[in-house]
Amino acid sequence: MSNHRVRATRTATALAAVALTLALAPAAHAADAPAAPGPGELAAARSATQQPAVIDQLGHFFARKGVPPTQRLGISAADEARAATAAAPRLTGDTVPVYTLSAAFVAGRAGTPVAEVEFTATTAVAADGQRASVWTARQGGGWRVVNIASGGDETDYAAAAAADGGTAFREPQLDAWYELKDGRVLPLDEDARRSVGAHGTTVAAYQRLVHQRYGDKLPGSAYDASGKAGGFETAAPGTGAAPLLTAGAAVGITVLAGAALGLRRRRARIAY
Repeated sequence: MSNHRVRATRTATALAAVALTLALAPAAHAADAPAAPGPGELAAARSATQQPAVIDQLGHFFARKGVPPTQRLGISAADEARAATAAAPRLTGDTVPVYTLSAAFVAGRAGTPVAEVEFTATTAVAADGQRASVWTARQGGGWRVVNIASGGDETDYAAAAAADGGTAFREPQLDAWYELKDGRVLPLDEDARRSVGAHGTTVAAYQRLVHQRYGDKLPGSAYDASGKAGGFETAAPGTGAAPLLTAGAAVGITVLAGAALGLRRRRARIAY
């Protein structure tokens, strides 16, 4: 075969390989991306946060400035009620889905997105500038408020990732927030930077990383069966009979809880 024919054959082979890579790349990225809830679901979640009882709880939440109702506030009930009214809580911005690292992705199940919707979040603000995140989850065929957390991490990180064309998700075991974009996992906070570096990593490398961290702690594992730290919980937030309204969220609902994992809690969970 002449050198010209050899070069032509190699060029054709290379172009075919490039074409195959380009054809497969969108599918790979689509598999990485979590499924988003539809507009109707988000509207229903938003409606749940607008109920008068929730707005009243928000007023007391802001009036107590994060002090749980099981602890004395140092003021009378009447003063708290007046402060709750003065807080004049209002909802602001969009209700957004909050994505959390998927146990199936950790396990390496083929075609599994990196993260999945765990709940939705809506920002609430008080007259004095305090902010809170109102969590809603689907329960019994409808949406219910299951948590109130101080600050606005959930909506802030979602907005930051969306502005960059990506999707925010969290690895609650580390309290780390990431952006998923173009087949890469990028850091959104300091915890994530310590996890994947300042420039992030590929989805494949991240999967190997989280499998190394949590692969032996998934549901059904010996770790889970032993009851140590509860295993890798997959239950939706607030699955009890009553809504869970708290002064602050734990590092995550889907958590590998316990000191054995060196879990750092950002906020304490306190039931209202």
